[in-house]
Amino acid sequence: MTSDQTADRPGSTHRFDLVVAANRLPVDRVEAPDGSTSWQRSPGGLVTAMESVMQGRDGVWIGWSGEAGDAPEPFDDSGIRLHPVALSAQEIQHYYEGFSNDTLWPIYHDVIVPAHFHRTWWAAYERVNRRFAEVIAELAAPGATVWIHDYQLQLAPAYVRDLRPDVRIGWFDHIPFPPVELFAQLPWRRPILQGLLGADFLGFQRKADADNFVRACRRLLDLPTRSGQVTVGIGDSERLVRAAAVPISIDVASLADLARTPAVQARAREIRDSLGNPETLLLGVDRLDYTKGIRHRLKAVEELLREGRLANPGTVFVQVATPSRERVEAYRQLRTEIERTVGRINGEFASIGSVVVQYLHQSYGRAEMAALYLAADVMLVTPLRDGMNLVAKEYVTARVDDGGALVLSEFTGAWHELRTAYVTNPHDIDGLKDVIVAAISDSRQVRRRRMRAMRKRVADHDVNAWAGRFLDLLAWDSGPADGSRSGGSSTS
Repeated sequence: MTSDQTADRPGSTHRFDLVVAANRLPVDRVEAPDGSTSWQRSPGGLVTAMESVMQGRDGVWIGWSGEAGDAPEPFDDSGIRLHPVALSAQEIQHYYEGFSNDTLWPIYHDVIVPAHFHRTWWAAYERVNRRFAEVIAELAAPGATVWIHDYQLQLAPAYVRDLRPDVRIGWFDHIPFPPVELFAQLPWRRPILQGLLGADFLGFQRKADADNFVRACRRLLDLPTRSGQVTVGIGDSERLVRAAAVPISIDVASLADLARTPAVQARAREIRDSLGNPETLLLGVDRLDYTKGIRHRLKAVEELLREGRLANPGTVFVQVATPSRERVEAYRQLRTEIERTVGRINGEFASIGSVVVQYLHQSYGRAEMAALYLAADVMLVTPLRDGMNLVAKEYVTARVDDGGALVLSEFTGAWHELRTAYVTNPHDIDGLKDVIVAAISDSRQVRRRRMRAMRKRVADHDVNAWAGRFLDLLAWDSGPADGSRSGGSSTS
């Protein structure tokens, strides 16, 4: 009997060998003009990365559906079993918009905006993490692999361990993990670390993030640490929790194949035509988030236009800003500031029938994004802080012509892999301007050499390599805290 049949049989619960839990399901409910509803694949790095991991496995994805109230019944989408978790309207406000995105997110991103601390938010965070853990425990087969994702579910590993000590628990951090000096500001720093220490293996985007976590365990919990390992428990219950960098990636083969299709290549030419075939097409693609450096980017472009270092007319900057967390005040203010800046730039530099900045506050499908990547002469990926930034990897992968140039912030995880990008400190506006000009003016030969090196790096370290390495490291049993092995093999 298939997993779908068992899961639907009255009175039975199919248990899965692989259980993935994330704050959101990989789909959104959309309503058609006739009132009918359907599920549509969500944008975002996690969804893109995990889609190929889940295909063909006896697995289930647990997450919130994106709507308040009772959870929909479990269902299948694109060959993946999806199990929704319910969140009330108040839990969305307190757990998600509040604690996750107005407390944790600022702390984990260098406190670019102030973090807010509310005990009611923390109580909701605890409650929702426990609910996720209960669903995980119910759906995990004996000895299953449980893979929990990201900062919204940092308490879930310990809750799952309490309920199901037989399963193997991994947790992956998609965003930066802050230095202990910032993390220590959290009133709930100890229970968060204790929640994470319920995992067997913790994966991070950068070695610095893993080191920050281990250092926090040593300084704030006074636990023994050594070489990326934290010792927890006492006596016979002692065990090692391992932390390491396992940088996430993308499905290289499918995106490269998509970029090679005649339809996408024709659409890329159409995009340039619709923008007046500019001499230089600059592109930014981000969630509308204050960590992404969109304001700094716009300031650099505006000054370059005013100084005459960017052709006017002849330069067009397309900024795609996917809507994000629009009920959080900091995000509403950001949108207002960006739209005001775009209006000022176009008011000063645009001409009748054309704009200098094409601002698009919406999301697009994979084919349209691939066409945008192919159309752009220079990709601006300039976050102030980012765990990885998969847009950078998508851009170089889509450039099957070895063309284009990537301007990349040194404060992204991607910079540690894409070292031949045009690297910049986005806080340094003059430096950012110089790097943009260099990316435009360097010879075609230089740009192609840089792009080929980045394309090879991403192709050699695609999403399947990422997932395989994480699961191998999770499966490796490092044994008791005395260093002896209880089985398994090491994967470096």
